Formats: sequence, C-alpha cells, structure tokens
Amino acid sequence: MKGFTWGVATSAYQIEGAVAEGGRGPSIWDTFSHTPGRTTNGETGDVACDHYHRLTEDLDALADLGVDAYRFSVAWPRIQPTGSGAANQEGIDFYRRLVDGLRDRGITPFITLYHWDLPQALEDLGGWRSRDTSHRFADYAGILARALGDAEPKWITFNEPYCSAITSYAEGRHAPGAREGHGALAAAHHLMLGHGLAVRALRAASTAEVGITLNMSPAVPVTDSPADAAAAQRQDLLVNRLFTDPVLGGVYPEQAAELFGDITDFSFLRDGDLDAISAPIDFLGVNYYYRIHVRDAPIERGGDRTAYQIGVVSDTPEHLPKTWLGWPIEPIGLHATLTGLRSRFPNLPPIYVTENGFTDDGSTLEDTERIDFIASHLAAIEQATADGVEVNGYFYWSMWDNFEWARGYAPRFGLVHVDYETQVRTPKASYAWFQERIRSRRSDPATGGAG
Repeated sequence: MKGFTWGVATSAYQIEGAVAEGGRGPSIWDTFSHTPGRTTNGETGDVACDHYHRLTEDLDALADLGVDAYRFSVAWPRIQPTGSGAANQEGIDFYRRLVDGLRDRGITPFITLYHWDLPQALEDLGGWRSRDTSHRFADYAGILARALGDAEPKWITFNEPYCSAITSYAEGRHAPGAREGHGALAAAHHLMLGHGLAVRALRAASTAEVGITLNMSPAVPVTDSPADAAAAQRQDLLVNRLFTDPVLGGVYPEQAAELFGDITDFSFLRDGDLDAISAPIDFLGVNYYYRIHVRDAPIERGGDRTAYQIGVVSDTPEHLPKTWLGWPIEPIGLHATLTGLRSRFPNLPPIYVTENGFTDDGSTLEDTERIDFIASHLAAIEQATADGVEVNGYFYWSMWDNFEWARGYAPRFGLVHVDYETQVRTPKASYAWFQERIRSRRSDPATGGAG
C-alpha cells in the first residue's frame, strides 16, 4: 500500500457561499433551499462556510492537516451561469487560485465537476430529464479541462449520480424536488451519458486521470425470507447496480426491465450510449456511509409510481450503533462494498474511498466517536486490500462542518468545527488524530498505507 493518498473532501454549495458574487448564476439548490418547507428551518447555502472569501485561511488549514489531496467540487453556475455558452472568467479565476494554492502547498487537487448544483436555467429546460443536458455537461467539462488541466488534477465527473437522479427526481428530497418515474430514470441515464461524454472531453484537453464517484450501500435483508431477500436485490439494483453496471460493465441490469417496465419505455436509451458510458476510467471513487437493512413491501404498480417506490422498507436493527443522523455504523459494509466490486468486475480500476464520514450534533470538540469511526473504516480498507482490492486512497467527509443539504446546518461532519455566526474555525480532536495518523503512516516505510 505504498503511495496511499490521504485526503479530505467538500463540495461547492456546501462551503463556498458568495452565491451572488463573481458572476455566479443560480443553481437548483439556490431555488430549492429558498422554497419554504424544503430545508430544515429554511436554511440555505447562501453563506455556508464563506470559503469563497476565506480561501487562503482554508488552504493553510489543509496544509497544516498534512493531506496529500483535497477533493472539492466546482460550481457549474460559477463557470457557466446559465449552463451553456462562454466561461465566466471570474469563476475560472477563483478555481485557478484554489488549484494553484493547493499545488503551492504540495496538495493534489481532486476536482469533482458536478456535486448536485445544476444551473437553474438548465433545469428550466428539463434538467437531467433532457438528453441535451448531457451535452451541455460535456461542454462544461471541456472548459474546465482547458482552464485547469495544467494543474494536473484528478478529475471526477460526477458525485453520487444516484442522489442526483433518484433522491432528486424520484424521492423529491433534494433539488429540484421532483417525484417521478420515467423522468427520474431518464435523469439517471442522462447523468451516466454525461459522464461518458465528459470523459471524452476531458481526455481531449487534459492528460490527467479521470474517474467517477458512486455512493454505494450494501442492501441487507432483515430476515432470511425469500421476500426480504428479493427486496434487498431490488434495493441493490436501484442504489448500486443501476450505476456500477453501465459504467464498469457497459450494460444495465436485466432486472431493470422487470422492475421499471410499468413506468418507463426506456426510450431515453439510444444506440451507442452504453459504449460512451463505459469508456475506460482511470479510477473509481466510492462513497460509503452505511448499509441499508430492508424488508419487503408491496409494489404499487401504475403510472403514478416513482422510481423510488420499489417495494422496499428500510428497517435498521435497534442494536446497531448509529450516528446522530441514525445511520448504522458498520465498517463491514465498506469491506463488503470493496470486495464485492472486485469480484463482479474483473477489470475494476483502482479505487479511492472518496467519502466516508461521521455526524454528530457538534456539542463537543472531543469527538472520540468520530475518531473511532474513522479508525474502524480504515481497518476495513486495510482488510479489503489484503483481500486483493486495489485501494489507493481515503478521503474523510468532511474537512469542515458545512451546509448538509436539506438537513441544514444541524448535522456536523467536520474535522473542523465552524461557528456559522462568526465563521471561526476550530479543529476538533479528530483533526489532530487524523493529522497524526497521516504523519505516522507516511513516515513508516514498512506500511505507508491505511493501516
């Protein structure tokens, strides 16, 4: 495990603020968070961590932590305010300062092109339901490759397309807040197509490595009944295989036609799409937080059914330890995710765990539970590596407490506490622990990795 990459991760809308500065246009998250009832306490990312104005301070904190890499996202509406046309130079300049500041501090940029903040103008034209958005995304990718490619970043096309498609267009919990069947599945496909087209655009203008980040949650049946086992298979298809199989295998799961045939005719899928989607990538990003424990439930067939309604009920066992958000803490799920990918895809590229994090209420800086969480998941990575999986790095989510989407500011994921009234940053105990972990593993030639 020599050369293991240690990093932390963030996203633009969750930390940047300055939503009406520097030529930035509105995103679907600006619209969604300003719509009454959509977010906790009506909270928005208007200011967030004010990272836009505190860039130097935040870069210095990353350097002090000692990370090898920093994963951040670019706000598409900061580059193209309406999602198409010429680049906004003020937006390019901001990210230029960011990547140059990272390089000056010996930190590799991992640039995520899309972390959920679609320009509102494109949503007004259909959003990810529209095939044209895939092509607009490829144009945007080309702009960034030409503007920032000389900084030799690693490119990540999408963060968690499941959330951008199903949570956003079927479940309605994220922007734009739709509850659809065919539209959500079309969005999933067009996100995957956008990935493939962006890979092509990035390779045409940059020599840097290219990958995608998928959020993965193993589905576990609550009982050993055949019905619960079938429910777990449906859950696995929706959350995991709907995205892994086209990207890594060039196919959609056969069961998709049976599960979704009553709500879509799959007319969004065209000849050549899967070839584009499955273009070789240099690495796969995996975000892992928890396993999903499920029971069978009736499927309400019919035209009004959303793509999220697949006859599954989540039922987390009471005895499991949980985060403040109620997510079960099961490092075994990370090990299962990594080894499962390795067994299913013979040509699996190297993996980076691009997100993994623990949330509490921020009431103490002595966050020993977060330390235990990180340590146990690093141990799971170490075991997966011993079992033959090539894992090249780990990125903790998140460097700073931040705007946690529809949940607002109450959940605290950060290694660094942020006082949102004053913007004062205070490292937690986990920051010092992670700093020492990086330092000790990097200095030990016998290991040099995650253990």
